[in-house]
Amino acid sequence: MNTRFLFLCLFLIGVLGYAQKLIASDTVTRVANIKNTTNGNEVLFTPETPVLNQIAGAPKAFYTHYWEFGDGHYSTEENPKHTYKKTGEYEVKLWATNNYDTGKPPTTRPKKIAISEISTEYNDVATMDEDFILKRNREPVPDEEMVLIVSYKNPQEYTTNGKLYLFYNEQQYKASNFELTETRAYNNEKNISTEGFAYTRNIDNDGTYLASSTNNFIKTRTLVQDTTLKTNLPLTIANSKAFYKNWSLLEFNDMKPKEERNIFFSLKTTPEMLKDTSAIVSVRGVYVPDASYDNHKVKDMEMEIVTSHDPNKMSSNGTFMNYRLVRFKTLKYKIKFQNNGEGPARTIKLETDIPDMLDKSTIKVLGMYPKCEICPKRDVLYSCLDTAFTKTQAIFTFKNIYLPGSEQKNVKEYDSTKGFVKYSIKFAKDFHKQKTKSRTAIIFDKNDPIITNYSTTRFLPGISIGAKVGVNSFSDLNNSESYFFGATLSPYKSYRWYWQVELMNNFHNYDSDTNVTEEFIQDAQGIRTLQRTTTNNSFENIDWDVPVLLRYNVNNYIGLGAGLQNTISLSEKQEQSVLTEQFEGDTTDGPVISTKEDTNNVSNSFTNLRTGLLFEATAGFARIGPSLGARYIMNFEKNFNYWQFYAIWKF
Repeated sequence: MNTRFLFLCLFLIGVLGYAQKLIASDTVTRVANIKNTTNGNEVLFTPETPVLNQIAGAPKAFYTHYWEFGDGHYSTEENPKHTYKKTGEYEVKLWATNNYDTGKPPTTRPKKIAISEISTEYNDVATMDEDFILKRNREPVPDEEMVLIVSYKNPQEYTTNGKLYLFYNEQQYKASNFELTETRAYNNEKNISTEGFAYTRNIDNDGTYLASSTNNFIKTRTLVQDTTLKTNLPLTIANSKAFYKNWSLLEFNDMKPKEERNIFFSLKTTPEMLKDTSAIVSVRGVYVPDASYDNHKVKDMEMEIVTSHDPNKMSSNGTFMNYRLVRFKTLKYKIKFQNNGEGPARTIKLETDIPDMLDKSTIKVLGMYPKCEICPKRDVLYSCLDTAFTKTQAIFTFKNIYLPGSEQKNVKEYDSTKGFVKYSIKFAKDFHKQKTKSRTAIIFDKNDPIITNYSTTRFLPGISIGAKVGVNSFSDLNNSESYFFGATLSPYKSYRWYWQVELMNNFHNYDSDTNVTEEFIQDAQGIRTLQRTTTNNSFENIDWDVPVLLRYNVNNYIGLGAGLQNTISLSEKQEQSVLTEQFEGDTTDGPVISTKEDTNNVSNSFTNLRTGLLFEATAGFARIGPSLGARYIMNFEKNFNYWQFYAIWKF
């Protein structure tokens, strides 16, 4: 007994030790540390980051950095030097993003920095070219944190009190893409709970990071956003409420003329976030410089959902579309790239797949970087973007440009190593509801191509309701008259295979076969007579037919189908007449002795459940619109096989 107990204890200790080892190895996270050197109120910050895990075949992996200094200022340099204006304790935060790396971004603990003396004069230099700017530190990845920076400036010549709105989680997605976990404000901005929303049109904002060969700078490049001065604030609020699920409203006070401020929002991307790497989501901001007036400015920042931080990417706003309304929609695509070479790129070619359903002739270039003119048909020496087409591709070529490489020497902070092309395209005249996939081959000068992710286009199923009317032909029934009307339910404008469910109201009158019986009757005197009984039944039925079938469109005009049909009599009225005749003698040729006729009426409900197979063919507009059809139903009951001829119109 003691031996068994000892063995069990040792076994449990071994299992627990092994489990703890597994847990310890599974919970090891990558950590980036903050190092600093303080000289009075000047602090030099240095990141201590873990080793990168290179993605095979990708350009060289590198980190981008985003710092918050705890006083309302931030930096995207790798080793920033920051001067604090006042003494005190500040909490510094770091977000390091791993590009072309297989793991998750490292986490960083905030670090307290104590400033006890002012040794260097603080120089408050204006940095904003616009009054209202939205930036982000990285693209959204499911189940990761990102930071949204809202920068605003007082454009008035007097001190103002105003408002800032932030909207997120678009209504078009069922699941919430973001959770607002923290708002960091440094100028006494107050979070207000009240009804208020804002709206703006899409803009082209590339608020992502750029790199240098020395890895000592990462600069956010924000393109010009479509900021316009609007005056109808209630309308902006109403429109935005219809577009977004969630919002945050902040009030600020005592903002001096030309003063600049920053607010930082931590957004946790949810695990349920739309995980299609070609999808584009957005957040929107509204800036009311003076709460005494309705004048306001609006920003919309688009972001591509990614699974890893890869600067070479293709994305689209057509991830999920309503096929019924798609003809009124113009697709927008964006191709992003980064030169990771040791020298500048002079020619960049983007070979982009164009699905058959799209019309290449409708392509319009909406924007690009490096910014240049569209190439004319003749050869030119200046920088331009050329567009050419093959049977399946559009080819965008930057000619005579200078795009620095991230490994290039002497690349300065403001030099961009990233670029993009954004274009719109319309659907062709005739196309089917099929998923499409597009990707781009990016070629820098004469180097091997870099292949982007797939940008997908999917259609929501949609519902098509059809109206159906027709007649039934029962060849084995007497005096049969049958007609029906009802509705069908199927996916909207399906391409090939699809399901269909129907509900038919069927009105059916018929007579059953006449039943005649004869028998001999002998009375007490021994006289034999022949008795003949003739029975007739007439039916008036209201039936429900519920066919469930699988259909296949051979082309746009011919369709085939097969399935099961269940029928039940909602109402059945049966009239039975019985004629009884007696004849003298042994045959009906003799004189009629007596005649008697009885009539009975019987009504029933929900009777005669019948099941059968059906096969059909239609001709007309197979996918949507009117068509004619013929269907044969093979019931498992005798005498109920029949043909159905009908007209149907699908909407």
